[in-house]
Amino acid sequence: MTPPDSDQTGSGPAPSPVESLRQLDKAHLWHPFTQMQDWCASAVDPLIIASGCGAMLTDLEGNEYLDGNSSIWTNIHGHRHPLIDAAIRDQLDRISHCSALGFSNEPAIRLAERLVGLFPRDTLTRVFFTDDGSTAIECACRMALQYRELRGEEQRRRYIAFDGAYHGDTIGAASLGGIATFHGATASMGYEVSRVASMEALESLKEKEAGEINAVIIEPLIQGAAGMRLWPAGMLRRLREWCDRHDVFLILDEVMTGFGRTGRLFACEHEEVIPDFLCLAKGLTGGYLPLAATLTTEKVYAAFLGRYEERKTFFYGHSYCANPLGCAAALGNLRVFEEENVIAGLPAKISSLTDALSDAKNTSPHFGEVRQIGLIAAIDLVDADTGSPLDWRHETGAKICRRARAYGLLTRPIRDTLVLMPPLCVTERQIRDAVGALVRASEDVLGK
Repeated sequence: MTPPDSDQTGSGPAPSPVESLRQLDKAHLWHPFTQMQDWCASAVDPLIIASGCGAMLTDLEGNEYLDGNSSIWTNIHGHRHPLIDAAIRDQLDRISHCSALGFSNEPAIRLAERLVGLFPRDTLTRVFFTDDGSTAIECACRMALQYRELRGEEQRRRYIAFDGAYHGDTIGAASLGGIATFHGATASMGYEVSRVASMEALESLKEKEAGEINAVIIEPLIQGAAGMRLWPAGMLRRLREWCDRHDVFLILDEVMTGFGRTGRLFACEHEEVIPDFLCLAKGLTGGYLPLAATLTTEKVYAAFLGRYEERKTFFYGHSYCANPLGCAAALGNLRVFEEENVIAGLPAKISSLTDALSDAKNTSPHFGEVRQIGLIAAIDLVDADTGSPLDWRHETGAKICRRARAYGLLTRPIRDTLVLMPPLCVTERQIRDAVGALVRASEDVLGK
């Protein structure tokens, strides 16, 4: 008779349900930004998330963790927020998707109105919905390029981007980025791009060079994938003024920084800058569903108007543009900001993060430069004896983040920069615990 804990082949106990899922994962899934040879190693037990509530996540084995990077910088108000849940359920009772090509839907109309209303009157007046951050960037770049063609300014084809920038993974968006790792085999494709390191380098361009520039694109206030690198105060205002002087479009990539991350609803508010194109995604739906928006001006929109045979139409779009379910979630997200007065509650949490980071730096010899804006924080790991950067090939940051799971924290590093970006609903106690988890995990991996 076969024992109840064995399989019929006699090869040993049957795998648990969790282990079975892990085996299936390794057999079939290909994960993004992941070296799959390491992932599929026999010693690795992939963490499988089962549920979430508020700022916390729970795995299939019942272990709880703080969502320390907001599920890759997307979640805003926490998981299973009742207002956003209700907005989605209500929309499900109506329709989950219909085409925006030749049709419209009420959630998309309402959301466009709400987004435009977040900015001063007659500034950003038009909204084009797509799917994610990369496509929001592609949309802005294509609009800017076609605008120049329609206006007979074909010489203005070049984009200016910044060293260390990341703007997405589609070919056009990737070509704008300043991190070679993300270019891959597409390095020779995409837009005509010149990269500069600073505002001073941009201002040094000759008038003829400036006359060939279509647009400048930047992640305002902070570069994400570069290791959460902060721009100097006042730089964004200087950039806006430079673009105005040279008739150059300003594209702001607020895919990461939008919706409260920096302490304001949008990062550009800190320096009272209105761009010509604003790209939103990630937190647009509160982190629930894929949806992106590209906002632009009436001036840009008007250039595309004409008879069909004039071929001024913006021939761009995706199957799920203006998805009603995503738009309903986004409307719920904005309601939470209003009804719970979220922005007003951030200063105390931001201050708690500042204090916790200061204590951690004083405690750990492995923590080098610490950077923070709003509820975004980064800690550079260094050699405790010399203060120099670690050898990135040792994957120390990843090892520390894996170890932090034992202390109830999930986050993901950027090489040897530890990153914290919790949902805005995080408590001050959870903030202190998260930073403490990084300190303890660093000690476990690198020693005291």
